[in-house]
Amino acid sequence: MSDVESESTEPEESGESVGTVIVAVVTNLGIAVAKAIGGIVSGSSAMLSEAAHSVADTVTEVLLLAALKRSEKPADEAHPLGYGPERYIWAMLASIATFVGGAVFAIYDGIHTLVHGEDPGNPTLSYIILAIAFLLEGYSLLVAWRQMKGEAARFRAPLAVYVRDTPDTAVKAVLLENVAALIGLLLAAGGLLGGQLTGSGIFDGISSILIGLLLVWVAWELGRSNADLLIGRALPEKMRDEVRAEILSVPHVEAVLELTTIVQGPKEILIAAKVDFRDVSTAEEIEWACEEAEEQLRERFPAIRRVYLDPTPGLHQVRPAAPSK
Repeated sequence: MSDVESESTEPEESGESVGTVIVAVVTNLGIAVAKAIGGIVSGSSAMLSEAAHSVADTVTEVLLLAALKRSEKPADEAHPLGYGPERYIWAMLASIATFVGGAVFAIYDGIHTLVHGEDPGNPTLSYIILAIAFLLEGYSLLVAWRQMKGEAARFRAPLAVYVRDTPDTAVKAVLLENVAALIGLLLAAGGLLGGQLTGSGIFDGISSILIGLLLVWVAWELGRSNADLLIGRALPEKMRDEVRAEILSVPHVEAVLELTTIVQGPKEILIAAKVDFRDVSTAEEIEWACEEAEEQLRERFPAIRRVYLDPTPGLHQVRPAAPSK
C-alpha cells in the first residue's frame, strides 16, 4: 500500500466520519421499520430478513459512533498511549452485531421458509418499500464512497487498496454495509418476484439465505480488519523503509538496528527504534539527535504521534570492561 497511513488526516476528518455514520444510522432506522411492515403485510421471509439486516446495520452504526467518540479521548495517566485502539474494540462488537442480528436471523428464517413453506401475500407494498430503500441506501453509500475516495486520493493510494487496508474501519463498515444492503434489496426483490410468478415460497427462502450469507461475509471482513488493528498492525513496508531512511538522515546516527511501527488509529502511529549512534557523539549530541529525528518524522509523516528512540550499541561493538573496584 502506498502511504495509506503516512499523512495526517485533516482536523475535520473525524467530524466527516461521524457525519457519514449518522447518515447511515438515520437511513437504516427508517428503512428497518418500513421493511418490517412490508414483510408482515406480504408474508415475505426475505423482507423480514432485510428488516433484520437494517436493524443490525443500525445497531452496528450506533456502536461505530461510540467507537469514534471514545477513541478521541486524550491520553491520561492511566492510558498514556491514548484511547485510539478503543475504536477497534467497538467496531469489532459492531461486526458481531451484524453477524448475530442479521446473518443468523436471515439464514434461520430462510431455512424455516424452505422447510415449512409460506403463503406469499400481496407484494405491492414491499416493492414500493424496496424501491425507496434502494434510493436511501444508495445515498448513504454515495456519502461513504465520496469520503473513501477523497481519503484515498489524499494518501495517493488506489481506492481498492485503501478500502482494504484503511485504519478508518468506521467508514469502511458503512461502505461495506451499504453495498451489502443494495445487493440484499435486489435479492429480496428477486425472491418476491419469484414467489409472485410461481406462487411458491422457495424463491423467497433462498433469497433470505443468500442475504444471510452476504451478511456473514460483511461481518467476517469487518471482524478481520478490526482484529488485525487490535493485535497491532505495522505500517506498510514502503513507509517503514521511509521512516528508517528519515532516522538515518539525522546527524550522529550510524544505523537503525531495530524498527517497530504500530498503527493505533487513523491519525495515530507509534514509532520505536533501537538506534546505533556514533561512538564519539556526546550525550548532549545524542539527545538533540533524538529530538531532530522526532521532528523530521513528524514533519514527513504528521500522523506519527509518538517516537521512542533507544540508543543501542552496534553489533560490532564490545561491551567495555567494568571499572575495577
